[in-house]
Amino acid sequence: MPKFVIERNIPGAGSLTSEQLAGISQKSCSVIREIGPQIQWLESFVTDDKIYCVYIAKDEATVLEHARLGGFPADSVLRVRRMIDPTTAE
Repeated sequence: MPKFVIERNIPGAGSLTSEQLAGISQKSCSVIREIGPQIQWLESFVTDDKIYCVYIAKDEATVLEHARLGGFPADSVLRVRRMIDPTTAE
């Protein structure tokens, strides 16, 4: 399945408490269980005013449905075409 990077604009995201982040995580996992195996959350990066999430999903529509059901913004959904890392230079 394709991998996607989702940009979520959430003002003050970096100041969310551990409890608030746990609540967001619990909601996301609940929605994923509801949607089924065509979507998987890999990880997310919290910055000052945004959260960047990495998902594997069958298509962009599934990512957007997860956002809609969870009440999460999905300001940008980008399909990962390739990955590189330091070993790419070798």
